[in-house]
Amino acid sequence: MPIPSAAEISFLWDDYRPTRLVELPELARVAKVARVLVKDESERPFGNFKVLGGMLAGLRAIARAMGAESFDDLRAHERQHALPRLVCASDGNHGLAVTAAAARVASRAIVYLPEAVSAARARRIEELGGEIVRIRGTYDDAVDAATDAAARGQGLLVSDTSGDPDDAVVRDVMDGYALLAGELRTQLGAIGANASHMFVQTGVGGLAASMVEGLRDVLCDPARFLVVEPESAACVARALADGTPTRITGDLETSAEMLSCGLASAPALDILRRFGAHSLLVGEDLLEAAVNVLADSGGPATTPSGAAGLAGLLRAASDPELRERHALDADSVVLLIVTERAMRAM
Repeated sequence: MPIPSAAEISFLWDDYRPTRLVELPELARVAKVARVLVKDESERPFGNFKVLGGMLAGLRAIARAMGAESFDDLRAHERQHALPRLVCASDGNHGLAVTAAAARVASRAIVYLPEAVSAARARRIEELGGEIVRIRGTYDDAVDAATDAAARGQGLLVSDTSGDPDDAVVRDVMDGYALLAGELRTQLGAIGANASHMFVQTGVGGLAASMVEGLRDVLCDPARFLVVEPESAACVARALADGTPTRITGDLETSAEMLSCGLASAPALDILRRFGAHSLLVGEDLLEAAVNVLADSGGPATTPSGAAGLAGLLRAASDPELRERHALDADSVVLLIVTERAMRAM
């Protein structure tokens, strides 16, 4: 999976720098493993990793539509033409990133949000110039509404999920996430760490797939990639079991609201299946506890969504059967991603 080019990165962010990889010995003690390394995406612009995928895919979509060969060429188009609007569905962070992409070239974004998305998350999008459309139902209902809106000509669809394994825009989103994997490759090499396990939270699967593909050859052989989801919104687990995306039912309610998804992304599923990712489900008690465990161990302030990978580690570490199944022991080196900053800090 190719990472964004240097030219694309410099256009997206004037002051780009990698987020930190920090070691938290107290977490290693709690989990009874050798080391726990945490990639802190709370340091990313807008406070979360979604900025990597949404901004890149949004600008690539506009460039394709305008026949521009580079993002810099969009400046000339911007002076001569009204650039197309962008349309997406979101639980908050992807919509913020797509809105930022539109604002970067004086365009606009329409973001379809499920009714459960907090007013604070919606307000961040509006303050950046995005137009909010509230949808009664789940994130997947918002995805359907955004797809219909784009089909009616409201704008270019910039989705982070698709039923088409070859969807170009979803691939662009995952290319953006691959920048995170590229940073990790460099950082792990710099400290001489060879991780044996990665616990990565997932909504529709895009981040997990990018990590599996981007890190498979720099972790231990064999490395264990564990895809962590809330029990109430386990669409990737269902897809891995079925071999195809299958929409799960229910209200998908969870404190990890960024993971409240009912249908896995086909491009992500292809990668997760190809490289043998394992599913791990966690309950609400662990999702909420993980936030405090992380803070008490010297980690960043985050949300249940941001700490869901840690919740997966805590579940596996406390269950002898899961420890044995996933070869988690006192010599294990575990890699986690804190995917977003705590809302109070945004």
